[in-house]
Amino acid sequence: MSESEKFSDILEVFENPNTSRDFKIVHHCPEFTSVCPKTGQPDYGKIIFTYVPDKLCVELKSLKMYLQRFRNEGMFYEAVTNRIMDDFLAVVQPKSATVESQWTPRGGLHSTIIVEYPTPQA
Repeated sequence: MSESEKFSDILEVFENPNTSRDFKIVHHCPEFTSVCPKTGQPDYGKIIFTYVPDKLCVELKSLKMYLQRFRNEGMFYEAVTNRIMDDFLAVVQPKSATVESQWTPRGGLHSTIIVEYPTPQA
């Protein structure tokens, strides 16, 4: 297993303090960095987590450390966003979640990638 495959091991959780009520949690991570796999140049973006917890909530310091692991990873925006969602779902197991990545402009283009769980019906 490569080092990048172990990223989710960094994520820590704590018990949901109120499982009798559904509530939404939104975390903004405005200083996300990864690497463009074509150019090797850094990509800068903002990651927004929105989720309804089930039994667990994500611990914020571990989330910060998890996201920092992507600094040297060469991945396209779409792959990064889906990877983050996969890891988040595996560890936190929320009732529902959205991971949105908003990338700074490059070459005059600004990209936003949104991954939702469960997947919305078309």
